[in-house]
Amino acid sequence: MSAAAAPVEPSRDCPLCPRLAEFRARWRAAQPDWHNAPVPSFGAAGGRLLVVGLAPGLRGANRTGRPFTGDWAGDLLYPTLVRHGLAAGTFGARPDDGLALVDCRITNAVRCVPPENKPTPAEVKACRSFLAGEIAAIAPGGGMLALGRIAHDAILGTLAVRKADHPFAHGRVHELPGGRWLADSYHSSRYNTNTGRLTPEMFDTVVAMVAARIDAVREAGRPAP
Repeated sequence: MSAAAAPVEPSRDCPLCPRLAEFRARWRAAQPDWHNAPVPSFGAAGGRLLVVGLAPGLRGANRTGRPFTGDWAGDLLYPTLVRHGLAAGTFGARPDDGLALVDCRITNAVRCVPPENKPTPAEVKACRSFLAGEIAAIAPGGGMLALGRIAHDAILGTLAVRKADHPFAHGRVHELPGGRWLADSYHSSRYNTNTGRLTPEMFDTVVAMVAARIDAVREAGRPAP
């Protein structure tokens, strides 16, 4: 992928969402040592899998500056990615733990932490340009894993694909225009796991399915012996 095609990250003081900018400023004053800024994507651009979450957690990615790092959602996500060859190393819940993603990149539909972890539809739409760049950078044959309905809908909205044709359902894979695909999972949040809506086994099954699909794409691209 050329440098010109690299996904654009929002600026540290991104002004697109006034409510989120005001919330960000309050937390900068309260916790000056935290990241308290739009959280950049993690992993090299141009891989075959883009994992899309909802938004940074207040005391997770908003604090550490890396998606799904510092809260329960990452405690489930990252070890599962390691188990299926989509990450390497040991997840230590901090950005300097040495963990690396393999053919994978992680981002959020909304880059700034929202109050009560609830972005508005307008805030999701305001971040579409950043998500569009991430999707455009996915390697041929690759696809996306949406963690939760909001991420699923954000992807479809960014691609201008009818949501009615691709309803969210845990474990479902949607074939999208342009050779892309979208896999769905319930979000790996503490609430979902504590209530049993998402078990580690359920999440593992979805990630295993995604990893198998990526392995098949890799195999198809290898030259014949």
